[in-house]
Amino acid sequence: MATMSLAAASPLTSAPRGLTVSTTPRTASAGIRIGGAPLTRFPGLAAAAPPPAGRGDAAVVRMAKRDQELEEIRTMPTEKIEEEVVDLKGELFLLRLKRSARQEFKSSEFGRMRKRIARMLTVKREREIEQGINKRLSRKLDRKWKQSIVVRPPPSLRENKEE
Repeated sequence: MATMSLAAASPLTSAPRGLTVSTTPRTASAGIRIGGAPLTRFPGLAAAAPPPAGRGDAAVVRMAKRDQELEEIRTMPTEKIEEEVVDLKGELFLLRLKRSARQEFKSSEFGRMRKRIARMLTVKREREIEQGINKRLSRKLDRKWKQSIVVRPPPSLRENKEE
């Protein structure tokens, strides 16, 4: 009786000619390769279609704009940042009024303004940290600053009154 070893029958050690077996984990696109070409569900599409550009390119542009905006904010003096925050909060209030009155507005402006306000306040807090102002004192100063704000119409209303 002839005995056969299991190693000889293993697909990892021997395979038919022209058929190679991959040792990588099997997924939809990896696995058995015939003649060195990958098997796909739609072979005609694999060769013809380039990889999709996707949203990666747009994300890079958005990140560049964000970095540019942050550099612009960092060059502003603290007083100018505080004025801009007050103006943006006024604009945000007007947007809320428009939404409640069911007037036409861009809903994306909410997020854009809130993020710009947050970036400005972040830069302001970074400067306080550089000066050695702790969180408790920062909140006290912030409370005083908020009480000292003189209410004025936001820039968009000022422009409308001038016209």
